[in-house]
Amino acid sequence: MPRLSVRFLAEACGTFWLVFGGCGSAVLAAGFPELGIGFVGVSLAFGLTVLTMAYSIGHISGCHLNPAVTFGLWIGGRFPARDIPPYFLAQLLGAILAAATLYLIASGKAGFDLQASGLAANGYDAHSPGGYSLAAGLLIEFILTMGFLLVILGSTDARAPQGFAPIAIGMALVLIHLIAIPVTNTSVNPARSTGPALLVGGWALAQLWAFWIAPLLGAAAGGLLYRVFAERPGKPDISGEAL
Repeated sequence: MPRLSVRFLAEACGTFWLVFGGCGSAVLAAGFPELGIGFVGVSLAFGLTVLTMAYSIGHISGCHLNPAVTFGLWIGGRFPARDIPPYFLAQLLGAILAAATLYLIASGKAGFDLQASGLAANGYDAHSPGGYSLAAGLLIEFILTMGFLLVILGSTDARAPQGFAPIAIGMALVLIHLIAIPVTNTSVNPARSTGPALLVGGWALAQLWAFWIAPLLGAAAGGLLYRVFAERPGKPDISGEAL
């Protein structure tokens, strides 16, 4: 396994790619009436960022790119507790740098309004794209993060077909965004939520707590549930690597 400093850098770069590519597609490319990619395109962009990074750095850091994934892998018995803080820090740094870079690019267009744009920040109630409540947002983030961890843990299990995990994980993230963009703008990733929220401030920071609590609880549920699925007589299967 590469030393921690190398894995830290890989996680920071990978999370930058995810937030810049995913949120960037929403901020820069989704809104044009004729050429805009729409929310289906944004969903694909998020999935593609994970798929491409999984093949690029999965063998280096595991390609978590997400504090909820790191936490869920620990709960599932696939990741050491001692490495959780540096992974969280790397993911947050990558997300914040990506959001800041995206802001610098987006503000190069005349008339850009940070508050109106929101940098694809996550929200509920008045700040939900579809006007969904806090309860609806918490529930969907919990369920989808739990499902995401099941896909990650299952596709990377030592007994699963080898070499296909990035495809399954990337496509799962596309599906997640197709479901949840209207509800919360889709988080399932506290780092992805934190980067834009710090730049937008105000309501985005005030609502950020929800996009830490629900994904972390969902990830824990997914990790615990997969332990049940993976159990072998007398011993749980925790042999797989993150990717």
